[in-house]
Amino acid sequence: MADRTAPNCHLRLEWVYGYRGHQCRNNLYYTAAKEIVYFVAGVGVVYNTREHKQKFYLGHNDDIISLALHPERVLVATGQVGKEPYICVWDSYTLQTVSILKDVHTHGIACLAFDLEGQCLVSVGLDSKNTICVWDWRRGKVLAAAPGHTDRIFDISWDLYQPSKLVSCGVKHIKFWSLCGNALTPKRGVFGKTGDLQTILCLACAKDEVTYSGALNGDIYVWKGINLMRTVQGAHGSGIFSMNVCEEGFATGGRDGCVRLWDLNFKPITVIDLRETDQGYKVARGENSRGLSVRSVCWRGDHILVGTQDSEIFEVVVHDRTKPFLIMQGHCEGELWALAVHPTKPLAMTGSDDRSVRIWSLIDHALIARCNMEEPIRCAAVSTDGIHLALGMKDGSFTVLRVRDMTEVVHIKDRKEAIHELKYSPDGAHLAVGSNDNSVDIYGVVQRYKKVGECIGSNSFITHMDWSTDSKYLQTNDGSSRRLFYRMPSGKEVTNREELKLVQWASWTCVLGPEVNGIWPKYSDINDINSVDANFNNQVLVTADDYGLVKLLRYPCVKKGAKFKKYLGHSAHITNARWSHDYQWVITIGGADHSVFQWKFVPERKSKEAVHLAAQETLADSNSEESDSDQSDVPEMDSEIEQETQLTYRRQVYKEDLPQLKEQCKEKHRATAMKKRERAPGSGVKLHFIHGYRGYDCRSNLFYTQTGEIVYHVAAIGVVYNRQQNTQRFYMGHDDDILCLAIHPMKDFVATGQVGRDSSIHIWDTETLKPMSVLRGFHQLGVCALDFSVDGKRLASVGLDDNHTIVLWDWRKGEKLSAMRGSKDKIFVVKINPYLPDKLITAGVKHMKFWHKAGGGLIGRKGNMGKTETMMCAVYGWSEEMVFSGTCTGDICIWRDMFLMKTVKAHDGPVFSVHALEKGFVTGGKDGIVALWDDTFERCLKTYAIKRAVLAPGSKGLLLEDNPSIRAISLGHGHILVGTKNGEILEVDKSGPITLLVQGHMEGEVWGLATHPHLPLCATVSDDKTLRIWDLSPSHCMLAVRKLRKGGRCCCFSPDGKALAVGLNDGSFLIVNADTLEDLVSFHHRKDIISDIRFSPGSGKYLAVASGDTFVDIYNVMSSKRVGVCKGCLNYITHLDWDKRGKLLQVNTGAKEQFFFEAPRGKRQTIPATEVEKIDWSTWTCVLGTSVEGIWPLINEVTEVTAACLSNDRKVLATGDDLGYVKLFKYPVKGKYAKFKRYVAHSTHVTNVRWTHDDSLLVTVGGSDTCLMIWAHEPEGHREFKQCDSEESDIESEDDGGYDSDVTRENEINYTIKALSSNMRPMTGVKPHLQLKEPSVDERQGVVRGSRPPVSRALPQPEKLQTNNVGKKKRPIEDLVLELVFGYRGNDCRNNVHYLNEGADIIYHTASIGIVLNLTTSCQSFYVEHSDEILCLTINQTPKFPNVVATGQVGDTGDMSATSPSIHVWDAMTKQTLSVLRCFHSGGVCSISFSATGKLLLSVGLDPEHTVTIWKWQEGAKVASRIGHTQRIFVAEFRPDSDTHFVSVGIKHVRFWTLAGRALLSKKGVLSSVEDARMQTMLSVAFGAATRLVQICFLFRIT
Repeated sequence: MADRTAPNCHLRLEWVYGYRGHQCRNNLYYTAAKEIVYFVAGVGVVYNTREHKQKFYLGHNDDIISLALHPERVLVATGQVGKEPYICVWDSYTLQTVSILKDVHTHGIACLAFDLEGQCLVSVGLDSKNTICVWDWRRGKVLAAAPGHTDRIFDISWDLYQPSKLVSCGVKHIKFWSLCGNALTPKRGVFGKTGDLQTILCLACAKDEVTYSGALNGDIYVWKGINLMRTVQGAHGSGIFSMNVCEEGFATGGRDGCVRLWDLNFKPITVIDLRETDQGYKVARGENSRGLSVRSVCWRGDHILVGTQDSEIFEVVVHDRTKPFLIMQGHCEGELWALAVHPTKPLAMTGSDDRSVRIWSLIDHALIARCNMEEPIRCAAVSTDGIHLALGMKDGSFTVLRVRDMTEVVHIKDRKEAIHELKYSPDGAHLAVGSNDNSVDIYGVVQRYKKVGECIGSNSFITHMDWSTDSKYLQTNDGSSRRLFYRMPSGKEVTNREELKLVQWASWTCVLGPEVNGIWPKYSDINDINSVDANFNNQVLVTADDYGLVKLLRYPCVKKGAKFKKYLGHSAHITNARWSHDYQWVITIGGADHSVFQWKFVPERKSKEAVHLAAQETLADSNSEESDSDQSDVPEMDSEIEQETQLTYRRQVYKEDLPQLKEQCKEKHRATAMKKRERAPGSGVKLHFIHGYRGYDCRSNLFYTQTGEIVYHVAAIGVVYNRQQNTQRFYMGHDDDILCLAIHPMKDFVATGQVGRDSSIHIWDTETLKPMSVLRGFHQLGVCALDFSVDGKRLASVGLDDNHTIVLWDWRKGEKLSAMRGSKDKIFVVKINPYLPDKLITAGVKHMKFWHKAGGGLIGRKGNMGKTETMMCAVYGWSEEMVFSGTCTGDICIWRDMFLMKTVKAHDGPVFSVHALEKGFVTGGKDGIVALWDDTFERCLKTYAIKRAVLAPGSKGLLLEDNPSIRAISLGHGHILVGTKNGEILEVDKSGPITLLVQGHMEGEVWGLATHPHLPLCATVSDDKTLRIWDLSPSHCMLAVRKLRKGGRCCCFSPDGKALAVGLNDGSFLIVNADTLEDLVSFHHRKDIISDIRFSPGSGKYLAVASGDTFVDIYNVMSSKRVGVCKGCLNYITHLDWDKRGKLLQVNTGAKEQFFFEAPRGKRQTIPATEVEKIDWSTWTCVLGTSVEGIWPLINEVTEVTAACLSNDRKVLATGDDLGYVKLFKYPVKGKYAKFKRYVAHSTHVTNVRWTHDDSLLVTVGGSDTCLMIWAHEPEGHREFKQCDSEESDIESEDDGGYDSDVTRENEINYTIKALSSNMRPMTGVKPHLQLKEPSVDERQGVVRGSRPPVSRALPQPEKLQTNNVGKKKRPIEDLVLELVFGYRGNDCRNNVHYLNEGADIIYHTASIGIVLNLTTSCQSFYVEHSDEILCLTINQTPKFPNVVATGQVGDTGDMSATSPSIHVWDAMTKQTLSVLRCFHSGGVCSISFSATGKLLLSVGLDPEHTVTIWKWQEGAKVASRIGHTQRIFVAEFRPDSDTHFVSVGIKHVRFWTLAGRALLSKKGVLSSVEDARMQTMLSVAFGAATRLVQICFLFRIT
């Protein structure tokens, strides 16, 4: 049976013929080592002309289209096309990637340029706005971005003589940019009278603000500042594509085929005309060629490099310039399809749509002959004796040439459509020609190619053909995926397959047939694979496909989905692939990239030796990635892991969606909002203890902290457990399931990652339980693995999205350092190398990958292992290259660098956790054994089995089974801490005894919950098939547990507390002794799940049992008989309650119906709502009825209230819902949408809530988070001022009265419109500093923007500018100087007048001008850089930044263009702009404030979300941004002593904000402790001194 593994041999890229000259320019340079760097297809090439050697950079996955050389000339930046294109900065010497820049551009990267120091890189995208982006490329960080122009940009360059200035040019424009803060501000070049407005193709900057640019008509335009100074007419005959500046001067290259050299003052030095080269070039080109066109020049010393449109590179020596030397050739533009190899010599023949046929020498890596034909060539073949070369043409003809001198033998045209394939028979007698006309013609070679036969079985075009070795048969493939056979030479179809059984094929190039079944990936189309060629000697097969992959597979390749090695390089479709005659090389040709790649074949025996090659050599193996999953004969996956890989953690509704959902619902419910609603209850609850630990799908999530406490997670809570006092403290910053936890090396901080649409990672302090930093914005669905670096500064995280994205963070700053797609398969663990923090490993399903950081990206390579295993855990060893990983089969793999050295059997079943110690390791596995190892995994020093027998007496619970599966291990304080899959946390003493510390239910939903009628106990029953009794007193332990034969969903204590009834999922129920849990009695009358079960009050004579089959059965407990059945419900039953007398039952169903039944017979009663309220119910756990109407939230389409329970004093109703909220309401809850207190701790749905008998505790259970939470009830009086986790309710009630008229007006002003409204007077001028603002497309065409704000923003353009008539004389305009401004903007702004210089000056603003007024001289001075009205002003109070002022202005869209709102930071005395911050606040900036240190600036927008943003204003970097409030915010201010705390006030709200890393966390101000205070509209804010008091000015209502 054929082997399904990938072959052991491999290919190494040896040579690439060609150069990309079409659609690109300026892409050819000398490096510092005098090598030539350029690109072709998806490969960066470094070519050493002296040694005639090429090196390749293979970091891209699509066509490269732009290249820039670093000023030191070693590093190269290349940009590619694609949906998510990226830029690679790489070393031309070592070919290692230095940095990857991604996530900004779309479509492609058109131009790149480094600045003079080489610190910054600018890139231009191919998107519709031609976005320009400036990068700090080493850190992979964007410094600034702006829309470049509405049309294509062709070139961009830094001004090498002025810092932070750039120039860009393109279709009919040139722009001069200045970089300040995060803003790129353009000024358009003014063509004026000096020259015509036209497309500028290239540019170069000189000193004194002079810029030279090459235009489409062959002129050179010389700019001074932004004005066109002069033109050099007719520098070239037509367009100038390239301009290069060096010490000696400038070199330009044009479409006319000339290169011109100019001195530094742009006086001509000399012309080099490449059209007159003596290389027989003109003759060879034939008449149909376009002539030579120069696309790239590079002048260094006395050498000039020239790249042409037709993929040639010339080198010219200046003093011998009449003899250009041709150093590289390739096919010209046009698809390349034809490829043939010579049968006896190392030659390859190619023919293309450029109509040339070329012969390449595979040994000399050179073109040795070319000949032009009349038609585009589509296929080629060489006769068996190597004398004739047959070429099939696109027009249906074919030509035969003599190989030695390229003279024509015959030219035959029998078909009208393209010839796709030709093949000579092995005996050399016949030539088969397959065409697009669905037929194959057979020609006799000796009869001067007379037609001797025809094969007409196909009903589609012919794609591939092969002859048999005896030349008697031909097999063909066609476009409809049929494989047919013909007898030769007659061409009769063979229908009887028997006679083909013994046929041997001379070659195999067909894509169909049993031998090549395995080449087809799943879901592929017949046209996806273009070419196949088999190497019979080495039993390998090479394929070429539409995705740019060359693949190597074993031959024969019988089974579908065979494994392969794949090689990137060609970026688009590869049209053909062939082995050379001696199988030394593979030649592949690219369609669109029209390049020829030559790969060296490295057979198996050699590749064994290759392991010992230097690192450089292994890299040259073109990173042969094994296929996506290397072997399919992987052992069966362990059931636990199988289960876990299938968990997706998707939610129907994420908590992030709630604000939008609420907004949608609010509209519907405006009316109810007007009514006065019930207030929230006075008492609250506080989380007290949690029984549970998440072990069933998480690993290594359990650690000792610095102080010896234990930190772990369950549901949405981070838990810090003190084992001496048996108490827990909680980090409650998450709002959904936590999936992973990592501890800082100092053991004081912890990072936790959660589920969520945009899931966040919190880093928090285990002592104070405060968040240090919150990281979000990169992971979708969830975060599944985390790891800190050894210095604690970095954090690596892995997301749950389809690509399992890996992100490396500087967590304190909240900055993403690098990110990359991790793997298609699930990743279980990430670890940062403790010795080299730039390296990391990830391990998971069927893979182990080794990564290193490169700028903003990560470069990963798969570990080389024989057969792929699923890795569950990994850890670094005692040196930087040693890695130890645990597999799902129980082995430990020992790695050195990327190579697997050996494996050691460690456990039966998967190894889930491995931990490195000072000397040695500790492992834990599914077999429930903890093993200690020495530092090489040679011997196992000790094992501990987790068994009930060794459980120490102080344990807080009972082990359910021996040897539970171990998921987490940690060492410290003389103990081993173990977390199990069953939700237990155990502490193993080194001497053997085991203490159980924490315990919860196992995997499965927990629904059943009952509290004891007079003791602090509760019972739970879960889908994990256990019934458990818990002690709620301070000892917090599990008292008893019993396994059930089925999972259960409900339970109930009898009124005397002696019996316990349990309903099971199969429709049966049992009553057990509440102490021993032994059976008393059991019944099985129903098929569906038992959903609720209740003893009647008093003596507990009756038991009501509700089931999913819509019935409630009533049993007499004493006689053990069913005495009644309640019928008439239409849906499954959800809740049951008895009245006090034990005579009436209340029932809720899944269809939200409420029914009443008489007990014990079960007769249905109809009771009016008014009467229901008067009935005295023994318990209230129902969720329907008028007395609980207010518990249903606004968005009840998505959130069910699953459980409710009324306290025994009948004052407080607790509810649990599907979003994981526990809420408290004041009972009775009449009227819709009552106010409440809300607590988040459970992650998904809360399935049940119960008060204890004395109302001192509230007990809740979570569905899939398996935990039991105990909340302490804090009655009304007892309230220290602590942070209240409860958020106020959904709708702010409107009963707070009206507004002051001024405030109403201000709230309703719409600035954008106001600033844009057209003027009454016709205007004919343009403000001086607006003069050169670029009009948008619409404005240029005189269209008023309809989709944007209703009126055009730019002042009406003077007619002259629009028509650009150069001829007319213009009237000179005298410049005006602003002298005095009357007015101050106070009507809608606040806090905008300040003293400066100890009261000598005051500063304020009006219109778009900042004014400084000297009080002694009454002189005004002005800041006039704003382009629209200023709305707010603030002063930096820090002595370090004297007289620094920030002003914020109106703007329209937040697209970062010149008309976006912006904040200017400037010096009040010199009026110099220090920084400009373009912001996303569409509408404008309405409030700004500096932080205590003066380094941060806070801004609030007028956009509908009222976004709050924090900036580092000196760097122009945005630190954090978040939606502020639904209503207008008037003021936001930093606390005077803080850089992280600020307060925002506005319409009916106050919010207190904290900056954690890059995230903004906010709490609403709560007024509940003040008697009768209502939330008012707040207008301003001030801070008190000693305590954290905030005084806020209310807007009081005058009654």
